[in-house]
Amino acid sequence: MAVRFILALLLTAVVSYLLGSLNSAIIVVRLWKHQDIRDYGSKNAGLTNTLRVYGKGPAAITLIGDLSKGIIAVVVSRLIFSLFQIGLTESGTLAVGAGLDTHFVGYIAGFCAILGHIFPLYYGFKGGKGVLVAASILIVIDPITFCIVIPFFAIVLILTRYVSVASISSAVAYPIITAVSHSLRGLPTVWLDTILVACTSVLLIFMHRSNIKRLFNGTENKFGMKKK
Repeated sequence: MAVRFILALLLTAVVSYLLGSLNSAIIVVRLWKHQDIRDYGSKNAGLTNTLRVYGKGPAAITLIGDLSKGIIAVVVSRLIFSLFQIGLTESGTLAVGAGLDTHFVGYIAGFCAILGHIFPLYYGFKGGKGVLVAASILIVIDPITFCIVIPFFAIVLILTRYVSVASISSAVAYPIITAVSHSLRGLPTVWLDTILVACTSVLLIFMHRSNIKRLFNGTENKFGMKKK
């Protein structure tokens, strides 16, 4: 069982990372404008910078692309663990032939997909910040938590008009909401899920370190402003 689990885990990590490395913003801008999004605006290969620099059309396609790859990574990870016949018993222990725990497997795939988005293999390991991919994996892993985190993000964005503040605040709240939500539902892997989510949150906050610096300096752009 240990060999099967390690093989399934490694295959999930590699496939999810490679999927995450398909950076939608870079691909869309190169096809649309024959430019590199990382040379313009905030130089971040993500949705917000694409919207500011190139407008709604490229941003909409970037949104669809980044949401899709996160969802696909989670779905593929479940298929991999199912093929290896690895799941969790009711007590939360790993076993061959047990029922598959979609949260545990999905969070592993999601974290690796976010790593691929931030450090893409195909683009010199220089990508985006991973917020959109993190949101996309929640759609299929944990819709209940998704329906709490996304409104929280929207409220902070409306109040502050800073995407970075909304992203950082949501990253802080994400593991807390996960722990409470999973505990109330009696999920057997609540602490493992929370730890994986916390790792994702730390990574997302770390990727916003330049935004934090600009917020303190008063030079961070508000949502809807064109990047000069």
